[in-house]
Amino acid sequence: MSVERAIMPTLDAIRAAAATLEPIITKTPMLPAERLSQDVGGRIWYKAENTQRAGSFKIRGAYNKIHSLSEAERARGVIAHSAGNHAQGVALAARLHNIKATVVMPEYAPLAKISATRNFGAEVVLHGASFDDAGAYARQLQAETGATYVHAFDDPAVIAGQGTLGLEIAPYLPEHGGTVIVPIGGGGMMSGIAIALRALKPSVRLVGVQAAGCPSIAMSQQAGHPVTVPHASTISDGIAVKRPGDLTLPIITDLVDEVVTVDDNATARAIVHVLQHNRLVVEGAGAVGVAALLESGLIKINPDEPTIIMLCGGNIDGNFLARIIEQVLVKQGRYLRIRTSVSDRPGNLAPLISAIAAKGANVIDIGHRRAVWQLPLDRVGIEMILEVRDEDHGQQVIEHLEALGYHVERFGHRVWPV
Repeated sequence: MSVERAIMPTLDAIRAAAATLEPIITKTPMLPAERLSQDVGGRIWYKAENTQRAGSFKIRGAYNKIHSLSEAERARGVIAHSAGNHAQGVALAARLHNIKATVVMPEYAPLAKISATRNFGAEVVLHGASFDDAGAYARQLQAETGATYVHAFDDPAVIAGQGTLGLEIAPYLPEHGGTVIVPIGGGGMMSGIAIALRALKPSVRLVGVQAAGCPSIAMSQQAGHPVTVPHASTISDGIAVKRPGDLTLPIITDLVDEVVTVDDNATARAIVHVLQHNRLVVEGAGAVGVAALLESGLIKINPDEPTIIMLCGGNIDGNFLARIIEQVLVKQGRYLRIRTSVSDRPGNLAPLISAIAAKGANVIDIGHRRAVWQLPLDRVGIEMILEVRDEDHGQQVIEHLEALGYHVERFGHRVWPV
């Protein structure tokens, strides 16, 4: 038996973690994804862990680990590294145990996650450009301070804590069949869920989803051992882990049926899809499972069996969310980006605006462009963002302007359905 197998958490360990967590965590709801079910032809459910305390599933593993520490270990405090969600989980768990916590986060970590971690009482140290860079520095600090390390995923107690999600999912699955789709960064959540469900629902289909900009599991499985992705580039910062765990990789390889990747465009679309149709805020890492289903053909599902998607986190910066929404609305045809030109004379902008208003469109932004467009000297370029009802309405606005003599160019044409 390998070392990994020897220390792999068991179903009993996961059940013990559930008992420990019972008075601490929220048993998050299982919500019907009616629009997604309609779009892809299935019976889709969301496990809304984005509504968990501290905004993600991470409190489960962090609390279970810290709760297992001896009094001597607690007295030395705990230290961790994180891109943001584990940071908040550790900070909250440490506060609930009344012990000191230090968290090393990458310098690029979202401000909302940094602030939330500090608000839970942890000392935050910003270091490095990536999750893994922060980890190297955290280990250095651990050696200097003697604090107990709380790893984000490669720890049996952490995996057991995350595995409690599997216990909550299992009652929603049939005895045979069903699919569970889980985001993967370092693999702690996927490992814990896989251990629980393989014991409780052996025939369940388990699918992991990674960001295409950081496909560490796929690369490691191909190599046969954990390898480091040279560069992580993704909006899904919560799963931008360049190297999977020595413990989690074998579990995923043994127990998970398939691992797929999605790009950032698909993830952005999924974030807005969940917001529009389920009134839920999810971050990039929380939305990749939805993105994988929206990408036609990436994951094949049985329409007669339930498919459960983990919405594992909702900690997204408000300004960043606003940018994502705007980009997606452009691609859905809800925001129309156009440019045209008018004679450079006083009052010539008013008829253009009136023509747009006459078709029921709303001007969101407008700008004048002269020399950079190389127009005739007696004309001025007008660039606008218009809010329209849908793609058909946008086309009607363009056709109306063209009929009035305006030459209209469009940018960011429709790619995705609403």
